Amino acid sequence: MILVGLLVVLDLLLTFGVIRRLREHTELLSQRPSMPDIIAAPGTTISSFAATTVEGDVIADADLVGGTMVGFFSPGCGACTEQMPAFLTAAKSHPGGQERVLAVVTGRDEDSVEQVQTLSPVARVVVVEHGHDVEKAFAVSGYPAFALMGDGGAVAVSGSLTTVAAASATA
Repeated sequence: MILVGLLVVLDLLLTFGVIRRLREHTELLSQRPSMPDIIAAPGTTISSFAATTVEGDVIADADLVGGTMVGFFSPGCGACTEQMPAFLTAAKSHPGGQERVLAVVTGRDEDSVEQVQTLSPVARVVVVEHGHDVEKAFAVSGYPAFALMGDGGAVAVSGSLTTVAAASATA
């Protein structure tokens, strides 16, 4: 009986240890930055697109001069919500200000209101449906996704916000 009791206690201790490790792994995975393969790789020349900002201005691929920071977000995306404060901070201090920051919110207008309101003070904001030409131009396949434009319409840096923001600070 004592042996069975000891085995049960040992099993409970091991189970709690496994649960704790799973929680740690879940937290680490949720903090993982965007991976470069969800947006065009550095050196990729983006294809042409045109979109209308929430202010009513038309923005096209030719408007994204070297040093323009681009962020892609989607309503309901947990990682987008987590990355938003860091993006806002990077955008506020970005050389060239709001004119050199583009935020693309992919989703329906009514779902995008909160993200648009948050991003509008620091970026030119475009709301598009999934599959829009701006998404295709950057080969976006997940959210959030970040890039820094180089000269000639090519992506200079892409991947995590940390990487893009650090490159933009030196641009």
